[in-house]
Amino acid sequence: MKRKTVYIIVAVVAALVLLTFGAGWYMLDYALKPDYNRRDTAVVYKQIAYEYPWTRPWIDSLKHARALRDTFITTPAGERHHALFVRNPRSMGRTAIVVHGYTDCSIRMLPIASIYERMGYNILVPDLHAHGLSDGDDIQMGWKDRNDIIRWIYVARRMFRDADRSPRIVLHGVSMGAATVMNVSGEKLPDGVCCFVEDCGFTSAWDEFSHQLGEQFGLPDFPVLYAASILCKLRYGWTFGEASSLKQLGKCHTPMLYIHGTSDDYVPSAMVLPLFNMNPAYENKADKTLRYNDIWLTPGCAHAKSYHDYPYEYERKVRNFVAKHIGRL
Repeated sequence: MKRKTVYIIVAVVAALVLLTFGAGWYMLDYALKPDYNRRDTAVVYKQIAYEYPWTRPWIDSLKHARALRDTFITTPAGERHHALFVRNPRSMGRTAIVVHGYTDCSIRMLPIASIYERMGYNILVPDLHAHGLSDGDDIQMGWKDRNDIIRWIYVARRMFRDADRSPRIVLHGVSMGAATVMNVSGEKLPDGVCCFVEDCGFTSAWDEFSHQLGEQFGLPDFPVLYAASILCKLRYGWTFGEASSLKQLGKCHTPMLYIHGTSDDYVPSAMVLPLFNMNPAYENKADKTLRYNDIWLTPGCAHAKSYHDYPYEYERKVRNFVAKHIGRL
């Protein structure tokens, strides 16, 4: 009888473990391999024209002049990654790398990129792994993407070198793109990266998935999120906990502008304050004094809607911040 009880307990535990990891597998595929991570180009352009009508003449002019161009790199894994770029004859090496969010693509970042075009900057807008025209099957939540963006920084330095001057670069990301640039900020970077702009980025993949698990399914972290994170390590080589923008900011010594909508419930607004508090200041290279980073909470804005809702204020904030660290034309 005792042996039978033991067998039953073992069977129940095994079933629960299998059920947990089955749910974790489903969650991992649901989050990192969605069916909608490849957007139809024509549809994306129509969305931009509807949501950001003031950018349409600029985009049309780029197309007409064939100034919006494609470039590709090959990663160490042998995958081809794509980016759009626009050269600006007024740039004097000033360059913006603009990074899109979850399931988006480079085209969707053209409204943000237009700010930098008006500032006289070159523009480089990558498609992240498994997005747009870039190879890949699994979304990397900005973590392994940081290495891809560092490769794009080196590409930008070669592409946009002006006479004897190396490019001065700002990285600007939205949503998962913001998490990506924050993750980049904690790495050893090539010369020329002067500042970052993060717009509604999350503190870590764990925190974001925890939020979505509760919002969409009404589930706690344990046990499904733990199982999914273990499976992510086995399948893709990283865990949700290590994919932490918060930890990366602890190693950042470069100026950063933080932007977040106060009504964001996709990447909760509350995430921005821990991010800012982890990296509230930087050392001014000229006089070795500490200077505070900038933060702007946009009233009433939902996720990734700050530029849409406050286009003039957004551009002014970005212009003033970037000009402090790269200079005005």
